[in-house]
Amino acid sequence: MENGHATRTAFNRLSWQCRRGMRELDELLKAFLERRYSTLDQRELQLFNCLLEYPDSVLLELLMGRMLPADRDVARLVASIRHAAQA
Repeated sequence: MENGHATRTAFNRLSWQCRRGMRELDELLKAFLERRYSTLDQRELQLFNCLLEYPDSVLLELLMGRMLPADRDVARLVASIRHAAQA
């Protein structure tokens, strides 16, 4: 039960961080979190947390496909976020 509580707390914290105040970002990030959170491994969670530290303007450009990430792992995560929003 304790692990479930920790998982729920982590999910809630990430959910709060996904609220950016920009509709496009909010929708993309929320869809990803709701559809993929339970399947993310530790590395993907770490990358997602790092991605959430990006400025909104950069994050929007990446998620809208107008800017390509230099890091392959970030590029895969961005593609996964975009795919989750389309599902």
